Amino acid sequence: MRAERYFLSYKVIISPQSPAESICSDTIFIMTGQKNIALTTLLAVSAFLCGCVERTISITSDPSGALVWLNDREVGRTPIEVEFLHYGKYDVRLRLNGYESMLTFGDAKPPWWDGLGADFFAEIMPADLHSQISWHYVLEPINNDLGALIERANNLRSTVGGEIEDD
Repeated sequence: MRAERYFLSYKVIISPQSPAESICSDTIFIMTGQKNIALTTLLAVSAFLCGCVERTISITSDPSGALVWLNDREVGRTPIEVEFLHYGKYDVRLRLNGYESMLTFGDAKPPWWDGLGADFFAEIMPADLHSQISWHYVLEPINNDLGALIERANNLRSTVGGEIEDD
């Protein structure tokens, strides 16, 4: 129904001078309509054939089981695999009872096929691509030795130039 209105509107706009022009104009519009339908069908089919790029960060720790935050968002416990959208630097925080908390960063660098410009073709290619970034962190046990803590504090005071007073 919609296609008929499309053809009729063009027939109203173009008024043929002779019956021969009328036949030619109808043929041109039908071919144009078929090209539009073919192009639309091609685009619809290609949309289903497009692949996708899956981007994941795999985070492990020694020992495992540490609670992980990426950019101040809790994502789970190690070992964990997290999907991400953007490459770049991420703030990483790990915490596990009995171990020093770790605040550091991780750098997610893109592979060559997912860099600026090439990523457009990677997204529309009919293939499933996977970008996997792996980060591993080693946690240090908590040192609860009070004598060692006081000694480190005194060493720090002496390097800064402060005086130590005995009570």
